Amino acid sequence: MRILTSLLCALPLAIGLPAVSAAQDAPPPPTVAPPEGGIAPAPGGENSPMIVPPPDEAPQTGPEAFGSAPPVDDDPADVGQPGDPATQQADGQPNETREEKIDRLFSELRKQPDGTKAARIAARIEREWRRSGSATIDLLMQRAAKAMGQKDNVAAMDVLDQTLVLDPDYAEAWNRRATLNFSMDRWGKSLADIEQTLGREPRHWGALMGLGMILERLDEKQKALETYLNVLSVYPALKSAQDAAGRLSEELTGPVI
Repeated sequence: MRILTSLLCALPLAIGLPAVSAAQDAPPPPTVAPPEGGIAPAPGGENSPMIVPPPDEAPQTGPEAFGSAPPVDDDPADVGQPGDPATQQADGQPNETREEKIDRLFSELRKQPDGTKAARIAARIEREWRRSGSATIDLLMQRAAKAMGQKDNVAAMDVLDQTLVLDPDYAEAWNRRATLNFSMDRWGKSLADIEQTLGREPRHWGALMGLGMILERLDEKQKALETYLNVLSVYPALKSAQDAAGRLSEELTGPVI
């Protein structure tokens, strides 16, 4: 979190602009092409929360989400609510609280070396993260996902703002707004929303991957490497984080002989 806090303070200097607050936009450097949306497939066809382009290559596409986007056609009633006995029983842990279940899944995720099996565990964690406990919030998040899928940034931002007014402690709404701000090249606002996300869920690998991407664009390669290593400490099998950490490590220390 110290990296993120110091980066928020240093961002205006890094991009050559006067200081701005979290409520203001931080205009992007003119050399960075605006992302056009969509999740780029990882090498080998794996979908990852964030694909990091080589540092000498402008990103052709931006992330749809800092993590998997919720299906836009899901019925919010199907999402399930924390503490729902039927939902808990389906996972075979009827006495677990939501927090205990997420902790258990993270324990499994850290021990799973197989990428495909780890992705299934990660999807279960993301499903738990999306369970807000409110049918209204779940519906708003579905509307935001649909608007983002249609590239209607104004509508998506409005819905996400409404969601955060109703539930300012809902980490996934902060994460989704960080995603939207990133896709609009509002790096300062994206960083502020990433900070809010990680303050509520420090293990959020999608938000950490987003932070790593921004750090790379600001040429903060050492901090970016540390961020990707933080991702791997909670999700060791995430290939996009493995690739990014390996690439940056080689750039900073040279190839292993």
